[in-house]
Amino acid sequence: MKKILIIEDELNIYELIKFNLEAQGFEVAGVHEGAGAVEKIVDIRPDLIILDLMLPGKDGLTICREVRADKNLSYIPVIMLTAKSEEFDKVLGLEMGADDYMTKPFSVKELYARVKAVLRRTEMIKSSDAEEIAVGSLRILPGSFEVYKNGKKLSLTLKEYELLLYLANNKNKVLTRDQLLDEIWGYEYYGETRTVDVHIRYLRKKIEDDQEKYIETVRGVGYRLVENLESGQ
Repeated sequence: MKKILIIEDELNIYELIKFNLEAQGFEVAGVHEGAGAVEKIVDIRPDLIILDLMLPGKDGLTICREVRADKNLSYIPVIMLTAKSEEFDKVLGLEMGADDYMTKPFSVKELYARVKAVLRRTEMIKSSDAEEIAVGSLRILPGSFEVYKNGKKLSLTLKEYELLLYLANNKNKVLTRDQLLDEIWGYEYYGETRTVDVHIRYLRKKIEDDQEKYIETVRGVGYRLVENLESGQ
């Protein structure tokens, strides 16, 4: 049974989500303030986190950032909830590591669809029996969410891992932003191609250095992963 942690201080919203997800067979736990949320995540290791932006004690962006900074938690997908009245830059949320976001009021049916889509993609990666992929000093281990550079394990978010894996499986091919958005975020994602650029930027920071560059920007088109890329691309 998949376990979902809801971090939401509005009890009526929490109970609504909890009731509907439990009706679909999920195990649901809850936290109603920001303080102690990360400790709860560490304790129960959920398969997915539904995280409100505005919380007493600690806001959702800070919690998301802390989760992504922890190598033992960074793979857990996060769907962020925001209110229409809140000033929220969705790209900022994605920069902090959210995999998706929804604006209140939202359709429970749509939330459930997104939960299913995220978990399905996660399960597909876990169940992959593909062999290790080597690109330069990078080693990508499909099925384990692990990436190593020169033998050192990197801390990637789920989306960063998916993006790198897809680029690696299509090495040397130019992939458009729309292709990447559709493949990595999939289903009915209402984001923008700017989302792809944000994740590429963060992925580069983690896998590249002054000596090794892997992701080439193809101006006006998209990106491709190459074995050896000259600086300045």
